[in-house]
Amino acid sequence: MSHKPTPYSPNFPQSQGYGPPPEVVKSNENYPMQPQGGYPGPPPGPMLPPGAQPLPGMQTGFQPGFQPGFQPGFQPGFQSGFQPAYASGYPHPQPGYPPPVMQQPAPQGPGGWMTIPQGLSNCPPGLEYLSMIDQLVVHQKVELLEAFVGFETNNKYTVKNSIGQKVYYAVEDNDCCTRNCCGPMRPFDMKIMDNFRNEVIHLHRPLACDSCWCPCWLQSMEVSSPPGSVIGSIEQEWSICKPCYAIKNAAGDVVLRIKGPVCTFSICGDVEFHVYSKDGDTKVGKITKNWSGLAREVFTDSDYFGITFPMDLDVRIKAVLLGACFLIDFMFFEKSGNQESDRPGML
Repeated sequence: MSHKPTPYSPNFPQSQGYGPPPEVVKSNENYPMQPQGGYPGPPPGPMLPPGAQPLPGMQTGFQPGFQPGFQPGFQPGFQSGFQPAYASGYPHPQPGYPPPVMQQPAPQGPGGWMTIPQGLSNCPPGLEYLSMIDQLVVHQKVELLEAFVGFETNNKYTVKNSIGQKVYYAVEDNDCCTRNCCGPMRPFDMKIMDNFRNEVIHLHRPLACDSCWCPCWLQSMEVSSPPGSVIGSIEQEWSICKPCYAIKNAAGDVVLRIKGPVCTFSICGDVEFHVYSKDGDTKVGKITKNWSGLAREVFTDSDYFGITFPMDLDVRIKAVLLGACFLIDFMFFEKSGNQESDRPGML
């Protein structure tokens, strides 16, 4: 008696004729069944046309542009686990902190200058630089003739961003008689130029008095950008205890206020002038006169300043704050005949 083959079952012993069916290997399977470690390399054989010689550094059998160890679709520079490797110069964001601002200063241009941002509208020419930064560093150039002889010369400044790229170059425009007769109280015009020596900001300071006993003729400065088009002004407000200023826009409306310390003597430390909202309650930035070293402070009037302001502040008001930094420098930290004019507030 014959019977049909019974399907294999592990419950039946193999000694009685029961066993697993033989494995049938398909002849059309031309790929390995077992996984291989690593990513398969490029197809074997030379990839160059007949008679062509490989270029220096090219390995025979590798396609140009093929990098062993990288899978297609993945860019070099990304670590395992899909964690991006951030470019150098940008800190890795810490947990709980917002992601870094993508509009950082552009790559450094020729001569260490910051490259001008593109694609900005409703912005005076030359103020595009200010749209990408929230901090400026102002360095006054050392004048040897002024340091050793006491002969007053035109002040010159270099304005940089927080990473050391040059943004502007400022030059005082004045005559010899006015500089040496009026000293720090002198009226002046100042030209602020960009990398191409185009005047992008113009400052005008008229002759006035900074004494607290003369409240009707206080210090002021007009800011224009481009030159001839007023974008704002700085006006000193009458105060006995500490210096105070009002930052106004082109329409004459108060936008910000600046309040300085009671004592502006720079003795081995920084002097801070805080920037507040127009109501004077919220602090939004500051203008800092940085301590630049004993020798520099004693023998020269070449000062270091730092200016901080909100990133989203109007570029016109940022330019006015830059002008306020120069006005504060002349009023409190400028020398006349090698005599420092640092003094206590408005007492």
